[in-house]
Amino acid sequence: MPAIDTILLDLDGTLLQFSQKDFIDAYFERLGKVFTRLGLDPEASAKAVWAGTAAMVNNDGSRTNRECFWEKFSAAMSLNDISAVEAACDSFYANEFDGVKSIFEPGELPGRLVRGLKERGFTVVLATNPLFPPCAVETRLRWIGLTPGDFELITDYSNSVFCKPNLSYYREILGKINKEPAQCLMAGNNPAEDMCAGELGMETFLVNGFTEGAGSGAEYSGLSGTLDQLEEYLLW
Repeated sequence: MPAIDTILLDLDGTLLQFSQKDFIDAYFERLGKVFTRLGLDPEASAKAVWAGTAAMVNNDGSRTNRECFWEKFSAAMSLNDISAVEAACDSFYANEFDGVKSIFEPGELPGRLVRGLKERGFTVVLATNPLFPPCAVETRLRWIGLTPGDFELITDYSNSVFCKPNLSYYREILGKINKEPAQCLMAGNNPAEDMCAGELGMETFLVNGFTEGAGSGAEYSGLSGTLDQLEEYLLW
């Protein structure tokens, strides 16, 4: 059996240590202002965002998650042309979205972990659920002192056709990096969305502290611990 040489890391709640509720509240508070400036009703727009998110989660792989999202959003808002809305959202993610970082306390551990893995020769993948455009992921990485160049692959809504917890999301990653499941460890904070990678034969590590998916019915009894303990397990 091949030794583990590839680490897949979730972002929100894993490398970025904050609660999903705090993130969503701060995110939509700022995003709503973008829709208002565009002359769109912010409440209806928020509902359309959630509808688009559900469409991405249920993507059958026939098109990118980006195409799924904007198709559903435009239909929900009765918009024939969403180019201006998409451009405004991309500008938001590159700029105003940065204010959301106030919900968490930055630390050195996430950057140290990723750099340590690279120094040891691991292939490192940012396996964040691909619900956001690349610019939104890049902004969140800046909060922990990392850049897209720190990863072999980053999943986002433009380059992915599946979402967690669909196992085809993980198969898609494996195909892109040319790895077998037994070569990989997936670390994340959601038993249902992240630890399901174990069904393909990956090793898994549930990161505690901001665990999500409670009550989802997913049971997990494998490796677990804090982000510090993940660092210890992989690098010490």
